[in-house]
Amino acid sequence: MARGPNDQTATPRASAPLPDFCSLPTLFALLVVGTITSCLMWLAPGGELRLRSLSVGVLYTAWLSVLLTVVLCKGRPAMQRLPGMLPYAAVWLVLMAMVGVTSVSVAWIDHNLGSGLTPASTARFVRDTLLATGLLGAALLRYFYVVAQWQVRVEAVAQAQVAALQARIRPHFLFNSMNAVAALIPVDPEAAERPLENLAELFRAALGSEGSTQGTLGEEWRLVDHYLEIETLRLGERLRVERDIDVPEALPMPRLLLQPLVENAIRHGIQPSRQGGVLRLGGRQAPGGVLLTVDNPLSDGPTTPGTGHGLRSVRERVRLHFGERATVKAEARDGRFVVTLFLPEVASARPGRR
Repeated sequence: MARGPNDQTATPRASAPLPDFCSLPTLFALLVVGTITSCLMWLAPGGELRLRSLSVGVLYTAWLSVLLTVVLCKGRPAMQRLPGMLPYAAVWLVLMAMVGVTSVSVAWIDHNLGSGLTPASTARFVRDTLLATGLLGAALLRYFYVVAQWQVRVEAVAQAQVAALQARIRPHFLFNSMNAVAALIPVDPEAAERPLENLAELFRAALGSEGSTQGTLGEEWRLVDHYLEIETLRLGERLRVERDIDVPEALPMPRLLLQPLVENAIRHGIQPSRQGGVLRLGGRQAPGGVLLTVDNPLSDGPTTPGTGHGLRSVRERVRLHFGERATVKAEARDGRFVVTLFLPEVASARPGRR
């Protein structure tokens, strides 16, 4: 039976994201706006240019900004559950209510003390304060809304770029891994069972079977170990691995970020050489983050020219995930090719020695 228009369930509008009122930038913005407002009211024509009035006005707006930030920080989860633009309307109403209550309280205290800091008419003082707060509050909330929407769009674009890079890496990585196992099967079929298990783990990470392209540094090292076991069976004594790693394993990072670097190191540095070489994996803590290195010897034999896709994709994914502070540096040094990654720490974790 076909449904009529009245039988369809209306989908509620998505909630507009509120800014993080618990953050220092939000508090700083409120303090700056409050201070500028006090200065403009002090400089307004017809007012008395007394430093005492300016000082009290600045102190009042600063105290009100801190109090408002605390209230909005605690009430943000409840207001964020409202649909559409109602979260911002709720913030504006809370702002007006708090300013109304505090202005009445300040006027009452001032009149009882006889300080003369507020106008003789309490109603006029409250009216002017609410009018200025309503206009400036609406403008400030509009600014917060635009910034929040911009951040959502930037995050969406970054996630789309990461997904595109991940999709470009998967076929390249999977075909190379399958070729490595296929080369081993004619030589030693029984020994190919273990690399197939390792390959299954690598496939699981590459295909995102866990529903996320996000992992940790510890998981990334284990994926590298799976890949190295496959290559060790194929290259034998020609591939030697040295590890000097003492970094936080819980550091969040994209999956399959280090494996392309290890793959390039073996393909261009160790595989073309008759005697092979030593692949060095390093990791140490640095001020503000960690340093990871993949170090391979420069080949003395003919190599297959690469497209640079692996290193380029690593650079782009590092920049998208960690921001502009992160760096990826590749250089030839003392007969070796060294790739160094600096990743800012985004979560504290205890280092695990390998």
